[in-house]
Amino acid sequence: MIKPEKVDYGLEYLLVFDGRVHIFEDGCWVKFEIKKGEATKERPHGLSYSFTLHAPDGTRLLGFDNAHGVPAQSKFKQRPAAHDHWHRTETDPGRPYEFTDVETLLTDFEKEVDRIIAARGGSSQVVSTKEKDK
Repeated sequence: MIKPEKVDYGLEYLLVFDGRVHIFEDGCWVKFEIKKGEATKERPHGLSYSFTLHAPDGTRLLGFDNAHGVPAQSKFKQRPAAHDHWHRTETDPGRPYEFTDVETLLTDFEKEVDRIIAARGGSSQVVSTKEKDK
């Protein structure tokens, strides 16, 4: 008997977001980039992703990604093998992020977007979206 392949519906949902841009009332915007690939020690979940929040002028205010590794957080800790990390501010060089699943990643990103937009006095109400040509 052939067992059906287990489908990760959270991942399938997330992959639809690749290239999507959400624009908020105050002109800030988020961009989602996500690709599925082979699992490696840098990307043990097999995903390459970048979720970013930008000011109306394009300045990056927040980012969750795994494009590069980040330094160890102290001289007593090793640099993580996985490249998952986040940039809490526009000047933050990155801090490790412990990837557990796609739902948690999206929730964590959304919480930080809400925090930053609220601190700027805005609303995280999406007023329009753009899709990249697929």
